[in-house]
Amino acid sequence: MMIKNNSLALLICLALLFSACQKNVLESTPYGESTSADFWRNGEDAVAAANAMYAPLLEENMYGHSENVFDNCSDDLYRAGDHGYAEAMENFTLDASNAGVLNSWSKKYEIISRANAVLINVPDIEDIDEVLKNRVLGEAHFLRAFAYWRFSVLYGSVPLILEQNTIEGNFNVAKSTQAEVWAQIESDLIAAVGLLPASHSGDDIGRANQGSANALLAKLYLYQQEFDKTIAAGDKVISGPYPLATNFRDNFTIASKNNPEVLFAAQGGNWDTGLNVHFVYTTPRPWGGWDFHNPTQDVVDEFEPGDIRKENTLWSPGDMVDRNANGITEYTDALTATGYSLNKYANFDGDGNLALEMNVPILRTADVLLMVAEAKIRKSGAGAGDAEINMVRDRVGLGPVSNADMPELIHERRVELLGENQRHQDLMRWDRAGIVDIVNIYGEDRGQFDPSRVFVKPKHYFFPIPQREIDLSNGVLIQNDNW
Repeated sequence: MMIKNNSLALLICLALLFSACQKNVLESTPYGESTSADFWRNGEDAVAAANAMYAPLLEENMYGHSENVFDNCSDDLYRAGDHGYAEAMENFTLDASNAGVLNSWSKKYEIISRANAVLINVPDIEDIDEVLKNRVLGEAHFLRAFAYWRFSVLYGSVPLILEQNTIEGNFNVAKSTQAEVWAQIESDLIAAVGLLPASHSGDDIGRANQGSANALLAKLYLYQQEFDKTIAAGDKVISGPYPLATNFRDNFTIASKNNPEVLFAAQGGNWDTGLNVHFVYTTPRPWGGWDFHNPTQDVVDEFEPGDIRKENTLWSPGDMVDRNANGITEYTDALTATGYSLNKYANFDGDGNLALEMNVPILRTADVLLMVAEAKIRKSGAGAGDAEINMVRDRVGLGPVSNADMPELIHERRVELLGENQRHQDLMRWDRAGIVDIVNIYGEDRGQFDPSRVFVKPKHYFFPIPQREIDLSNGVLIQNDNW
């Protein structure tokens, strides 16, 4: 964990320095070129500023909960819980005033704001090792790219706020097109690859590295259907120091949460350094959680017999669960709405309580392998991605596929990445390419926990720009089409 206990006070100060913490970017005041004589002095200040860029990822309105709500739209999850706005998002009955489309908006711009401040100020620091300076700048490029990546897939076109905007205090700007946002993401990620180290050690494990940047580049290129570029960026991850964890479950336990396969994650902390509460949202209420994001029967049935990912991804009725001090407890269908729970994020401490330190993985090598496999299949046809698919299958003891085509690839992504905020975006991407019919998939009636829903194309390819942001802009920010 890169944010240490003794830097909490400094982190709070940085939050105040870089942004009005809970304010929207359009309400912000210029802060990019701080005149403070007490900051931007040396390497320690640069590291503290880098740490501050990661902090919003932890928050409940980012990967602690809100960013994961967008995947409730998929056919994998039932929202459960008691948030009315999540029901409207899941059922495609939302409008621009929906709280879910607003909650994480400011947090992403907070990351961008802090990254801009680093990119403006760190180059002028003289009392800093050059390797450290490059690393911090690389982290800023990567995190800004990541925030804009999430904006681009959720909303399409959003305002690009970069260094010059920050210097000028010019935050109320019109939307850039998705193509322009993607071009900025690509530029930032290429810069990040050139500045970041291949890996980290010690307390720096968990920071973005070259693998993080190349993985996100591969994803960007795949969404653009640039298959050769997807393969090239992905191969840099596959051939790098980022092997698959020996055991699938290693990606979801506290002791091994930052193994080399985990290319980027929202780092779980503790009560002192920041708490990522996603593990609470995904655990049954009687076991200390809040019981959101329940798997549907449809995705449970997707697992092949003998696929150990099933028991290491979700709890099913009859599973015997070691809850530490609470002993071995049988999971029953009465514990949650659908009778199933995600268990990827749940760990129990010595007292039998939910442990606080679990990460939320965002990019993994397994995801990259399957992206490369997809790019090869879509470029060269069935069988071209067999090697990459079989690396993922072999890790969990399943037999190899042969001459795999898109249905096999789609299956593998679904069971490997269940609960990792991928499925809804995957389905929309495949629908745009004519590979699946998302209207039909979401129109199927799977019972009370996943009823038939009406997905309207092209309207629902993107979420609406939050109405509050439009109002604050005084007409500069224009709503997405069809909303």
